Amino acid sequence: MKSKKDLKQAYKEREKQAGVFQVKNTVNGKILLGSSLNLDGPSNRHKFLLTIGGHPNQVLQQEWNEYGPDKFIFEILEVVQVKDEPNFKLDEELSLLEEIWIEELQPFGERGYNTDVNIRQV
Repeated sequence: MKSKKDLKQAYKEREKQAGVFQVKNTVNGKILLGSSLNLDGPSNRHKFLLTIGGHPNQVLQQEWNEYGPDKFIFEILEVVQVKDEPNFKLDEELSLLEEIWIEELQPFGERGYNTDVNIRQV
C-alpha cells in the first residue's frame, strides 16, 4: 500500500489534460463553454459553486436552481493532443481549440450562458 506522501507525489506528477468542456442544460440545450489547461479543476469548481448557490453566472445558477442538478451534464468536448515537437505550445493549441468550439457552438444569448469569447479558466 502506498503512503500518503507517495500518493500526493503521484497526484502532482500525473499528466494534466488541457481542453474544452461544456456544462449543458438538458432541458433547453443551453451550454456554458469553457476551457482550461487542467480540465479537472473547472468542472469541480462549477459543480461546487452551483451546488452552494454561488455561481458567478446568474442565469446558469437560476436555471440550475429551477431545473435541478440532474438536468445538467458536465462533459469534456476535446482534449489537446500534446505533440512531442520543439515548437509545440500547449496554450496556443488550446486557444485554437477554443476558437473552433466557440464558432461551432455559439454559446451566447439563447444558445448559451457565455457572455464573452474569453472562455479560458484556471
